[in-house]
Amino acid sequence: MIVIGQIDIEKYRCISGSIRTSEVIITEERIQHIQDRHPNDFERYFPYIKDMVEDPQYILEANRPNTAFIVNQYHRETETFRLVLRLAVEGGPPEYKNAVITFLKISARTWEKYLRNKKILYKSE
Repeated sequence: MIVIGQIDIEKYRCISGSIRTSEVIITEERIQHIQDRHPNDFERYFPYIKDMVEDPQYILEANRPNTAFIVNQYHRETETFRLVLRLAVEGGPPEYKNAVITFLKISARTWEKYLRNKKILYKSE
């Protein structure tokens, strides 16, 4: 398990009003999942993960409860990414932390599709 960083709970209240902790982790199993399904994304773009969870540009409605679907674009790199974060909430298993489920680089076309078709719950100013 690797500690990624801390979320601003206020930003994530659009997902749940009962978030238990601000700490964000990623497990070895999830790192392996990302490496298997999105070759080289984890190794090349790992530094973006901390920024995405701590300073999301968009939080979109996910298809699972207590889950944040985050998309960020980095103009200096012209790179766009998607990150799914499961939030640890009151009533859930007490050992759970906020955890990265998946992370990958996405195309500009997919970026536009997400912003057009998904409900935007939070947008940074």
